[in-house]
Amino acid sequence: MTSPIAVLRPEPGNTATADRVETLGRRAIRLPLFAVRPLAWSPPDPADHDALLLTSANVVRFGGLDLADFLPLPVLAVGEKTAEAARLAGFDVMAAGNTDAAAMLALAKGRGLSRVLHLGGRDRAIEPNGQLTRAIAVYASDEVPVPAESIARLRGATALLHSARAGARLAALVDTNAVARSAIAIAALSPAVAAAAGTGWAGVAIAATPTDTALIEAACTRD
Repeated sequence: MTSPIAVLRPEPGNTATADRVETLGRRAIRLPLFAVRPLAWSPPDPADHDALLLTSANVVRFGGLDLADFLPLPVLAVGEKTAEAARLAGFDVMAAGNTDAAAMLALAKGRGLSRVLHLGGRDRAIEPNGQLTRAIAVYASDEVPVPAESIARLRGATALLHSARAGARLAALVDTNAVARSAIAIAALSPAVAAAAGTGWAGVAIAATPTDTALIEAACTRD
């Protein structure tokens, strides 16, 4: 018997991932731990920058009308979904990669870009340094209440961890609600994400590449 797969990411990604899980014939537990909302932000002068670093499709979803001012800047996108959202919004995507922001900045440096603007979330893993001259949060991912009975449903499941924050929060919720970590397995987008969840899980799988598809595949290989 295959175990259910718990999808913890916020909407609209939660539905997209859960649908992929169910397409494979697996049962999905839809349990968002966060909700995304837009933040008020003051756009800088686009002329002060020579490229735009986008680390999430949420920038395009929640950035608002001011994003149009930056259409002339080439985009460095982390993740194919981010790149797809940027293209649909009219941006010229110079490069897209399923690695991380640091790798995209290294690529930017190789192409002679020295004044990169990062638009992303409030909780970010990279700060202005070198050719990344400014980082602005245009959205926030806030914790949402999770009932104890929802955490209890995770017993016997494999939980998908798309971020370090999700890993840390899952661990806290499980411990607070007296659910044994050994009753739940995790599949993480990267070793760093798995590390954020701590130890004691029934099993740990790491995605071969940091993509949603690879993460689901990692979870499915446990059975």
